[in-house]
Amino acid sequence: MRPRLVFVLLSFAAAALIAVPAATSAGAGAESFTQTFKNVTEVSTDSNPCTGDLGTLTLTYNGVFHVTELTSGIGAGTFWATGTLTGKFSFVPFDSSKPSYTGRFTTWFGDNDNLRSDAETETLHIRGIGSDGSILSFHAVAHMTVTAQGVTFSFDKARCG
Repeated sequence: MRPRLVFVLLSFAAAALIAVPAATSAGAGAESFTQTFKNVTEVSTDSNPCTGDLGTLTLTYNGVFHVTELTSGIGAGTFWATGTLTGKFSFVPFDSSKPSYTGRFTTWFGDNDNLRSDAETETLHIRGIGSDGSILSFHAVAHMTVTAQGVTFSFDKARCG
């Protein structure tokens, strides 16, 4: 489920950057916008993050994205973006002998860019109950810092519990 959530998150962030007109902050040389999403439903093929089993993933969520960019002055080109999606999911594996899961998820990302570096962080939390009474609990944190010399710091920690 993690790859699909990341794709959804990045897709909405890109769409928001293109589709939403900027509102200029008075005197600050900054442009900002916020985009909210309500009751979005998506259906895709994905995998259980703890077992790797393939199946059908259905997400229904609300979300918010906020972007600010400095457009003039010393910090021109500095950019901040953050977004959160939270909602319900169901996962039905293609192998009917495996349990299906329903539950909740929340994912967040933050991106800070300037002319010299970029830092990106993402979290994802999934908790569901299986058709067999089992619990699906997954948490992931990822971070990457990029400078002119390339990726200088990176980690991706995921755990099932």
